[in-house]
Parts: sequence; structure tokens; C-alpha cells
Amino acid sequence: MNSETIPYPGETEDMPSPPRDEMRDYRGQGLLTGRKALVTGGDSGIGRATAVAFAKEGADVAIAYLNEVDDAEHTADLIEREGRRCERYRGDLADPEHCREVVDKTDAELGALHIVVNNVGYQSPVDDLSELTTEQWRRTFAVNVDSYFHVTKAALKHLPRGGSIINTASINGLRGNKRLIDYSATKGAVIALTYSLAQSLLDRGIRVNCVAPGPVWTPLIPATLSEGEVERFGAQAPYGRAAHPDEIAPSYVFFAAGTMSSYYSGEILAPIGGETLPG
Repeated sequence: MNSETIPYPGETEDMPSPPRDEMRDYRGQGLLTGRKALVTGGDSGIGRATAVAFAKEGADVAIAYLNEVDDAEHTADLIEREGRRCERYRGDLADPEHCREVVDKTDAELGALHIVVNNVGYQSPVDDLSELTTEQWRRTFAVNVDSYFHVTKAALKHLPRGGSIINTASINGLRGNKRLIDYSATKGAVIALTYSLAQSLLDRGIRVNCVAPGPVWTPLIPATLSEGEVERFGAQAPYGRAAHPDEIAPSYVFFAAGTMSSYYSGEILAPIGGETLPG
């Protein structure tokens, strides 16, 4: 296993080059006015950009994160600059009880819950299947799949008709990755979970969709890849580079806003930098 460029789980300020994750050029249109949203993994990367975009569209946002306090505070500041409210919940979403607590606190402290973004993620590359321990396998599933289940299940008693659940998968869940075996397996599971929940929650009027990005420049990358891998990260995409979180977040706005996606449920949106997938 390669040593990381920065310590896991990674802070934005420690990245070798800064990401675009503050939605500075984004102009909201009131698409989420009055809505209340929970974004797990909302402290940085895609989660930060999505939370800020939601705020610019008029939503109050709660963010759940592991332990990246500085990043979480910065995200909250960006949200509050838009005149919106932000609640912050620190803790490990691999713990089912913490998942339930985060959801219930969001509803209680924001006054409602209309949108859930399951975005928290864990990855740790291995060079060979023999290196993949049972402990890592379980940890990856606990964060990347189990938390989505526990958060979503806890949210059902709060989400009204017209509510939206948006899951984060990955291109690796669509095609696999020989060094991210457990991670890819979880992202494939997230895609199947999205399909199943969309069918299960149809009668409740709750839409369930998924964003499955290609390579995105977030703190998780230098926190889990070697220096050489970081330098090459995203070069395989037809665009020749990784995406910035700001380029991915509008996909979540699209799925969150009923005026944009009222006829969408069980859909996978894959922003992958010009690659064409079969099917």
C-alpha cells in the first residue's frame, strides 16, 4: 500500500493544490427556497460544494463529518454568508446510532428535513487482493453503504412527499477498479440501493437518485494515494484532468430541486469528463 501525501482523512488546506469547492461563480435561482437539507461528508470536496450550492438556492443545511473541524467550520461560514443556517455534526457515521442521531438533530434543529445527501466515503487502495484485510473490508462497507442505509431509514419519518434522497456513488461502481476493490464494491452497492429505494419509496412520493462521478480533486485523494498517483490523478479521463467539486455539485442541485427533476427517480447521473459508458 502506498503512503499518503497528507494524513487521512485529509484537510483542504493541506492539499498540494487547492480545489475549487466554494461555488464562487454559482448564482442561485431560489430552487430550494425554504428547504432543509442534510449532507453527510459535507465538510469538504463534493459535500462542501453541494452544501454551498444548496444554500445559494435558498436551503438551510446540516453537515455531518468525521473530524475535519477546520473544513467543517469553513463550509459553515460559506453557507452562513449566503444568509442560510448551518448545523454541524461531528462523529463517525459508521456507527448506526450516530447516523440516527444526526438525522433527528437535523430535523429538530432546522425544523424539517426535505433533502438527504448520502455522500460520506472511505477508500484505501491495495496492490493485491491478499492485502485487503477483513477489517478494511468491513470499515469500507460500514462507511460507504451501511451509513447510507441507516441515514435513509432514519430520515423516512421526517421526509415529506416531494422529498429527495441523493446518493454518491462513483465511476468505480460502474466498471470496477483493481486497486479499489472494496471501495468499488460499495459503490456498486450504492447504485443498486438507489434503484431499489426508488422503487420502494415511490408510493411515499420520495425521489431517490444517484451521482456517480469520475475522478474528483478532493482531500480524500492525497490522503489515500501516493505522490506519484496524485500527480497523475484524473489524467485518464478524456478531459485529461480530474473534476473540481464545483463541477459536480450542480448535479445534486438538479436532483434536489423538484422543479428540475420531478420526473426523475432511480436515475444515475455520471459526470465523468467526456467518457462514454455503454448501456
